[in-house]
Amino acid sequence: MTVGIVGLGLIGGSFAKAYAEAGHTVLAADTDRSTLEYAKICGTVSGALTEENISACDLVLIAIFPEAAIAYLRKMAPHIGSHTVVIDCCGTKRVVCAAAFPLAKQHGFTFLGGHPMAGNHHSGFKYARANLYHNAPMVIVPADFDDIALLDRVKQLLSPAQFGRISVTTADKHDEMIAFTSQLAHVVSNAYIKSPTAGTHKGFSAGSYKDLTRVAWLNPDMWAELFLENKDYLMDELDGLIAALQQYREAMADDDLPRLVQLLDDGRRRKEEVDGR
Repeated sequence: MTVGIVGLGLIGGSFAKAYAEAGHTVLAADTDRSTLEYAKICGTVSGALTEENISACDLVLIAIFPEAAIAYLRKMAPHIGSHTVVIDCCGTKRVVCAAAFPLAKQHGFTFLGGHPMAGNHHSGFKYARANLYHNAPMVIVPADFDDIALLDRVKQLLSPAQFGRISVTTADKHDEMIAFTSQLAHVVSNAYIKSPTAGTHKGFSAGSYKDLTRVAWLNPDMWAELFLENKDYLMDELDGLIAALQQYREAMADDDLPRLVQLLDDGRRRKEEVDGR
Protein backbone atom coordinates (compact mmCIF):
# COMPACT_ATOMS: atom_id res chain seq x y z
CA MET A 1 0.00 0.00 0.00
CA THR A 2 1.14 3.56 -0.71
CA VAL A 3 -0.10 6.13 1.81
CA GLY A 4 0.11 9.91 1.60
CA ILE A 5 0.28 11.88 4.83
CA VAL A 6 -0.35 15.63 4.86
CA GLY A 7 1.04 17.14 8.06
CA LEU A 8 3.67 15.36 10.15
CA GLY A 9 2.61 16.51 13.59
CA LEU A 10 1.50 14.17 16.36
CA ILE A 11 -1.51 12.86 14.41
CA GLY A 12 -0.04 12.65 10.92
CA GLY A 13 3.35 11.57 12.21
CA SER A 14 1.81 8.72 14.19
CA PHE A 15 -0.06 7.54 11.10
CA ALA A 16 3.17 7.74 9.11
CA LYS A 17 5.07 5.67 11.68
CA ALA A 18 2.25 3.10 11.94
CA TYR A 19 2.11 2.53 8.17
CA ALA A 20 5.89 2.51 7.78
CA GLU A 21 6.24 0.02 10.63
CA ALA A 22 3.66 -2.20 8.90
CA GLY A 23 5.80 -2.21 5.76
CA HIS A 24 3.88 0.25 3.61
CA THR A 25 5.28 3.09 1.52
CA VAL A 26 4.69 6.52 3.06
CA LEU A 27 4.81 9.77 1.09
CA ALA A 28 4.36 12.98 3.05
CA ALA A 29 3.91 16.74 2.84
CA ASP A 30 4.65 19.24 5.58
CA THR A 31 5.08 23.00 5.56
CA ASP A 32 8.21 22.55 7.71
CA ARG A 33 10.83 21.22 5.32
CA SER A 34 13.11 20.17 8.17
CA THR A 35 10.39 17.95 9.64
CA LEU A 36 9.90 16.22 6.30
CA GLU A 37 13.63 15.68 5.89
CA TYR A 38 13.92 14.33 9.43
CA ALA A 39 11.06 11.88 8.77
CA LYS A 40 12.96 10.69 5.69
CA ILE A 41 16.19 10.25 7.64
CA CYS A 42 14.30 8.24 10.27
CA GLY A 43 13.07 5.93 7.54
CA THR A 44 9.42 6.73 8.20
CA VAL A 45 8.83 8.63 4.97
CA SER A 46 10.04 7.43 1.57
CA GLY A 47 9.54 10.71 -0.29
CA ALA A 48 7.56 13.90 -0.73
CA LEU A 49 3.85 13.79 -1.56
CA THR A 50 3.36 15.89 -4.69
CA GLU A 51 0.90 16.70 -7.45
CA GLU A 52 2.71 14.17 -9.62
CA ASN A 53 2.46 11.16 -7.28
CA ILE A 54 -0.66 11.72 -5.19
CA SER A 55 -2.77 9.71 -7.64
CA ALA A 56 -0.55 6.68 -6.95
CA CYS A 57 -1.61 6.66 -3.31
CA ASP A 58 -4.20 4.16 -2.12
CA LEU A 59 -4.96 6.40 0.85
CA VAL A 60 -4.26 10.03 1.70
CA LEU A 61 -4.66 11.21 5.30
CA ILE A 62 -4.87 14.97 5.84
CA ALA A 63 -3.76 15.85 9.38
CA ILE A 64 -3.63 19.65 9.46
CA PHE A 65 -5.94 22.46 10.64
CA PRO A 66 -9.41 22.51 9.03
CA GLU A 67 -9.01 25.63 6.89
CA ALA A 68 -5.57 24.46 5.77
CA ALA A 69 -7.04 21.05 4.91
CA ILE A 70 -9.68 22.68 2.73
CA ALA A 71 -7.05 24.81 0.98
CA TYR A 72 -4.90 21.72 0.36
CA LEU A 73 -7.81 19.79 -1.11
CA ARG A 74 -8.74 22.65 -3.42
CA LYS A 75 -5.17 22.77 -4.69
CA MET A 76 -4.71 19.02 -5.10
CA ALA A 77 -8.22 17.97 -6.19
CA PRO A 78 -7.45 17.96 -9.94
CA HIS A 79 -4.48 15.62 -9.37
CA ILE A 80 -5.91 13.01 -6.97
CA GLY A 81 -7.77 10.68 -9.31
CA SER A 82 -10.42 8.01 -8.83
CA HIS A 83 -8.15 5.35 -7.27
CA THR A 84 -7.29 7.29 -4.12
CA VAL A 85 -9.34 7.47 -0.92
CA VAL A 86 -8.85 10.74 0.96
CA ILE A 87 -9.67 11.08 4.67
CA ASP A 88 -9.18 14.22 6.72
CA CYS A 89 -8.27 13.95 10.40
CA CYS A 90 -9.52 17.33 11.63
CA GLY A 91 -11.24 17.83 14.97
CA THR A 92 -14.49 19.16 13.47
CA LYS A 93 -16.32 17.76 10.50
CA ARG A 94 -19.04 20.08 9.22
CA VAL A 95 -16.81 22.76 7.72
CA VAL A 96 -14.34 20.36 6.08
CA CYS A 97 -16.99 17.96 4.78
CA ALA A 98 -19.13 20.78 3.36
CA ALA A 99 -16.15 21.87 1.26
CA ALA A 100 -14.64 18.47 0.49
CA PHE A 101 -17.67 16.44 -0.61
CA PRO A 102 -18.44 18.75 -3.58
CA LEU A 103 -14.75 18.85 -4.53
CA ALA A 104 -14.58 15.06 -4.53
CA LYS A 105 -17.69 14.79 -6.67
CA GLN A 106 -16.45 17.42 -9.12
CA HIS A 107 -13.00 15.88 -9.55
CA GLY A 108 -13.91 12.21 -9.23
CA PHE A 109 -12.06 11.13 -6.12
CA THR A 110 -13.36 9.57 -2.90
CA PHE A 111 -13.43 11.64 0.27
CA LEU A 112 -14.54 10.77 3.78
CA GLY A 113 -14.41 12.85 6.92
CA GLY A 114 -12.42 11.28 9.72
CA HIS A 115 -11.39 11.89 13.32
CA PRO A 116 -8.95 9.58 15.12
CA MET A 117 -9.89 9.75 18.78
CA ALA A 118 -6.40 9.63 20.23
CA GLY A 119 -3.65 12.06 21.13
CA ASN A 120 -1.93 13.79 24.02
CA HIS A 121 -0.92 17.29 25.08
CA HIS A 122 2.36 17.17 23.14
CA SER A 123 2.58 18.14 19.49
CA GLY A 124 5.08 17.53 16.72
CA PHE A 125 6.66 14.62 14.88
CA LYS A 126 9.09 13.85 17.71
CA TYR A 127 6.17 12.85 19.93
CA ALA A 128 4.47 10.75 17.25
CA ARG A 129 4.42 7.02 17.83
CA ALA A 130 3.34 4.04 15.76
CA ASN A 131 1.01 2.68 18.44
CA LEU A 132 -0.89 5.91 19.16
CA TYR A 133 -4.08 4.53 17.60
CA HIS A 134 -3.93 0.99 18.96
CA ASN A 135 -7.43 0.15 20.24
CA ALA A 136 -8.54 3.80 19.94
CA PRO A 137 -11.83 4.79 18.24
CA MET A 138 -11.90 6.24 14.73
CA VAL A 139 -14.91 8.22 13.54
CA ILE A 140 -15.75 8.17 9.82
CA VAL A 141 -18.14 10.52 7.99
CA PRO A 142 -19.00 9.21 4.50
CA ALA A 143 -20.93 11.01 1.80
CA ASP A 144 -22.98 7.86 1.18
CA PHE A 145 -23.98 5.68 4.13
CA ASP A 146 -25.24 2.91 1.83
CA ASP A 147 -21.87 2.24 0.18
CA ILE A 148 -20.94 -0.80 2.26
CA ALA A 149 -18.15 -1.81 -0.12
CA LEU A 150 -16.45 1.56 0.39
CA LEU A 151 -16.75 1.34 4.18
CA ASP A 152 -15.20 -2.13 4.10
CA ARG A 153 -12.40 -0.80 1.91
CA VAL A 154 -11.79 2.08 4.32
CA LYS A 155 -11.54 -0.33 7.24
CA GLN A 156 -8.90 -2.29 5.34
CA LEU A 157 -7.01 0.86 4.41
CA LEU A 158 -6.97 1.97 8.07
CA SER A 159 -6.09 -1.46 9.47
CA PRO A 160 -2.33 -0.76 9.91
CA ALA A 161 -3.21 1.89 12.51
CA GLN A 162 -4.96 -0.84 14.54
CA PHE A 163 -7.96 1.16 15.69
CA GLY A 164 -10.13 -0.61 18.23
CA ARG A 165 -13.40 0.60 16.78
CA ILE A 166 -14.53 2.48 13.69
CA SER A 167 -17.79 4.44 14.05
CA VAL A 168 -19.77 5.86 11.14
CA THR A 169 -21.80 9.03 11.67
CA THR A 170 -22.81 12.36 10.15
CA ALA A 171 -20.71 15.52 10.28
CA ASP A 172 -23.40 17.22 12.36
CA LYS A 173 -23.64 14.41 14.92
CA HIS A 174 -19.87 14.23 15.18
CA ASP A 175 -19.58 17.93 15.96
CA GLU A 176 -22.41 17.77 18.49
CA MET A 177 -20.73 14.91 20.36
CA ILE A 178 -17.20 16.28 20.17
CA ALA A 179 -18.33 19.58 21.71
CA PHE A 180 -19.04 17.60 24.89
CA THR A 181 -16.45 14.83 24.88
CA SER A 182 -13.43 16.91 23.85
CA GLN A 183 -13.88 20.63 23.32
CA LEU A 184 -15.70 21.40 26.58
CA ALA A 185 -13.04 19.50 28.52
CA HIS A 186 -10.30 21.58 26.92
CA VAL A 187 -12.08 24.85 27.75
CA VAL A 188 -12.68 23.81 31.35
CA SER A 189 -9.10 22.61 31.85
CA ASN A 190 -7.67 25.75 30.30
CA ALA A 191 -9.86 28.00 32.46
CA TYR A 192 -9.28 26.00 35.65
CA ILE A 193 -5.50 26.39 35.55
CA LYS A 194 -5.88 30.19 35.52
CA SER A 195 -6.80 30.20 39.21
CA PRO A 196 -4.38 32.38 41.24
CA THR A 197 -3.99 29.40 43.57
CA ALA A 198 -2.47 27.27 40.81
CA GLY A 199 0.94 28.84 41.25
CA THR A 200 1.35 27.29 44.69
CA HIS A 201 -0.25 23.88 44.05
CA LYS A 202 2.89 21.77 44.46
CA GLY A 203 2.78 19.67 47.58
CA PHE A 204 -1.01 19.92 47.69
CA SER A 205 -2.03 18.30 44.38
CA ALA A 206 -2.32 14.73 43.16
CA GLY A 207 -4.46 12.79 40.70
CA SER A 208 -7.44 15.14 40.56
CA TYR A 209 -5.26 18.11 39.66
CA LYS A 210 -3.33 16.15 37.05
CA ASP A 211 -6.49 14.75 35.46
CA LEU A 212 -8.19 18.13 35.22
CA THR A 213 -5.21 20.11 33.96
CA ARG A 214 -3.69 17.67 31.46
CA VAL A 215 -5.37 19.14 28.38
CA ALA A 216 -4.84 22.75 29.44
CA TRP A 217 -1.49 22.31 27.70
CA LEU A 218 -2.88 22.68 24.19
CA ASN A 219 -2.17 24.23 20.78
CA PRO A 220 -3.99 27.60 21.03
CA ASP A 221 -4.17 28.28 17.29
CA MET A 222 -5.64 24.88 16.46
CA TRP A 223 -8.14 24.73 19.30
CA ALA A 224 -9.34 28.32 18.77
CA GLU A 225 -10.11 27.46 15.14
CA LEU A 226 -11.95 24.30 16.16
CA PHE A 227 -13.92 26.10 18.88
CA LEU A 228 -15.13 28.81 16.51
CA GLU A 229 -16.08 26.30 13.81
CA ASN A 230 -18.16 24.42 16.36
CA LYS A 231 -19.26 27.34 18.53
CA ASP A 232 -23.00 26.60 18.32
CA TYR A 233 -22.68 23.19 19.95
CA LEU A 234 -19.82 24.23 22.23
CA MET A 235 -21.63 27.29 23.58
CA ASP A 236 -24.67 25.10 24.34
CA GLU A 237 -22.42 22.82 26.39
CA LEU A 238 -20.81 25.80 28.13
CA ASP A 239 -24.20 27.26 29.00
CA GLY A 240 -25.27 23.94 30.51
CA LEU A 241 -22.09 23.65 32.56
CA ILE A 242 -22.28 27.23 33.82
CA ALA A 243 -25.90 26.67 34.90
CA ALA A 244 -24.93 23.46 36.71
CA LEU A 245 -21.99 25.13 38.48
CA GLN A 246 -24.27 27.94 39.61
CA GLN A 247 -26.45 25.40 41.40
CA TYR A 248 -23.47 24.16 43.42
CA ARG A 249 -22.45 27.72 44.23
CA GLU A 250 -25.94 28.68 45.38
CA ALA A 251 -26.18 25.62 47.64
CA MET A 252 -22.87 26.54 49.28
CA ALA A 253 -23.81 30.21 49.62
CA ASP A 254 -27.02 29.18 51.37
CA ASP A 255 -25.29 26.59 53.61
CA ASP A 256 -27.82 24.16 52.17
CA LEU A 257 -26.25 20.81 53.08
CA PRO A 258 -29.13 18.60 51.83
CA ARG A 259 -29.17 20.42 48.48
CA LEU A 260 -25.40 20.10 48.08
CA VAL A 261 -25.51 16.40 48.96
CA GLN A 262 -28.27 15.93 46.40
CA LEU A 263 -26.32 17.71 43.66
CA LEU A 264 -23.23 15.63 44.34
CA ASP A 265 -25.22 12.42 44.44
CA ASP A 266 -26.93 13.34 41.16
CA GLY A 267 -23.51 13.68 39.55
CA ARG A 268 -22.26 10.41 41.03
CA ARG A 269 -25.33 8.54 39.79
CA ARG A 270 -25.07 10.15 36.35
CA LYS A 271 -21.48 8.96 36.05
CA GLU A 272 -22.60 5.45 36.94
CA GLU A 273 -25.38 5.61 34.36
CA VAL A 274 -23.15 6.67 31.46
CA ASP A 275 -19.95 4.76 32.30
CA GLY A 276 -20.83 2.09 34.87
CA ARG A 277 -19.00 1.56 38.12
